[in-house]
Amino acid sequence: MKNYFLSFCMRFAKYILSLETMKILRFIRGLAGRKPAYAPMLTQQATFLVMASDVLCRMVDTTDASRWRQCEKEIKACEVQGDALLSELHEQLYEDIVSAVTRSDIQTISMNIDEFMDGINYSAKSIMLYMPQRIDQPVRDLAQYISSEADAIRIMMPLLGELKKNSALIHVQCERITELEHAADDAYAEYIGEIFTNESNAIEVMKYKNIVEAFEAATDSAKKLSDNVRNILLRYM
Repeated sequence: MKNYFLSFCMRFAKYILSLETMKILRFIRGLAGRKPAYAPMLTQQATFLVMASDVLCRMVDTTDASRWRQCEKEIKACEVQGDALLSELHEQLYEDIVSAVTRSDIQTISMNIDEFMDGINYSAKSIMLYMPQRIDQPVRDLAQYISSEADAIRIMMPLLGELKKNSALIHVQCERITELEHAADDAYAEYIGEIFTNESNAIEVMKYKNIVEAFEAATDSAKKLSDNVRNILLRYM
């Protein structure tokens, strides 16, 4: 029994060593200059964000319900493709070694992009849900802020492959997102005051309030992503 236990321990130790050896070899290959696989995938995720946000801007420029439905379908298609990329990226993280940004960091950024996409999708759904009589200018402004945030994220994602080289450029886009989110907060607060002051129909007040809240929440998701990218820069620079 003692010999059997000793043999088992030796085999188990060899197995652990083999796993560690594989990790070391993969790490060496990563340091040898292989381009990170996650950067183009995050960039593609961000591209779907831009596409969806552009459709959202078109959606708020009309009060035609049939065009709203078409826009909602297009945004949903972007979300579905983004979700597929998210799953693919998570699978890739189990296979590839990442030398600078950790797996959890990449996963966090990818999930933040997905959360932003969900916010865009819900903004479109809120219009379809409440069928407002009009789309006011502050809502159009918020859609433009969302679109600009998506563009900043699209620019930022390929830069993450080389943090030290691109840190200044990444910081510029983070600042851009912060400024856009602050502008969105101001537009949201002002519009809430306007509808409570000028709109006498309580049901319409609820409709406009819930729609603008959905748009504002989407801008917050972009800021959350930007803050996480800043934290990564602080840790690895």
